[in-house]
Amino acid sequence: MRNPLQQYGDHPPSVSEITPREVFESRRDFMRQLAVGSIASASLVEMASREAFAQATGGQKLAAMVNPAFVVMDKKTTYKDATSYNNFYEFGTDKADPAETAGSLKTRPWTITIEGEVKKPITLDIDSLLKLAPLEERVYRLRCVEGWSMVIPWIGYSLSNLLKKVEPTGNARFVEFISLADKRQMPGVNSRVLQWPYTEGLRMDEAMHPLSLLALGMYGEVLPNQNGAPVRLVVPWKYGFKSAKSIVKIRLTKDQPRTSWNLSAPDEYGFYSNVNPEVDHPRWSQASERRIGEDGFLSRKRKTLMFNGYSEVASLYSGMDLRKNY
Repeated sequence: MRNPLQQYGDHPPSVSEITPREVFESRRDFMRQLAVGSIASASLVEMASREAFAQATGGQKLAAMVNPAFVVMDKKTTYKDATSYNNFYEFGTDKADPAETAGSLKTRPWTITIEGEVKKPITLDIDSLLKLAPLEERVYRLRCVEGWSMVIPWIGYSLSNLLKKVEPTGNARFVEFISLADKRQMPGVNSRVLQWPYTEGLRMDEAMHPLSLLALGMYGEVLPNQNGAPVRLVVPWKYGFKSAKSIVKIRLTKDQPRTSWNLSAPDEYGFYSNVNPEVDHPRWSQASERRIGEDGFLSRKRKTLMFNGYSEVASLYSGMDLRKNY
């Protein structure tokens, strides 16, 4: 069968040569408008979905200035995905459990105590925390140890702003974070999946790094309960479980604190738990990850970046064996 394009030799015609120009150009304009409309429609759907979800969960607006120094250019995870696919074992072990059961958490009144190796221990309520430093919106990658990831616009300020207020002593080498563990409000605390309360920790220089964020909101609103309300930690170069949620106490210590997942399975969850594609979890590879909401649940995996792409923290671990200190 003869190829209908052979009559044009080695240079087949373009669409504009086959179709009358006025038809071709009007069609191109229509397709451009359709694409723009599709993007706008998708944005409107996301906004409507987010607004409905926020209303259902009692979301409240929280104003903050975007800090461009802390904004990754990756596509943001949708509000719905970020607030309905969560690890928060105090409310259950299934990803959907926190969104379904965290409504029982009462976030006001709420206080957080900072004590230990400090000159000026203090207890602050949530309103004082909101006013302690200018609120910033920062867009961070979040990498879970389970091999999935998100990109979330958090609201808060560097943890160092709070730690400087208490004037750490020369003995302060570590920072311990203790979460609320209330069986009346948190059904998961009745289980033995972990030792309660949930406890995490950082080395002092990690805690003082500008990237370490004391988060009080996300997506322009206060933190939803299932995401760690009313105050949580976000350490973007570490696996997500290092970022303690619903914090009630911060203790500065001389000795390395014992942390919940490290106590539960020390051969799987080290104290540092930096995102490292070269150090696999004993039960799965850490070389790649699945971005939640990207091309569906079974999306093609992307390569995991060392320190989750935050190479500026590499100097914190100069001379350390990151395979041993995993």
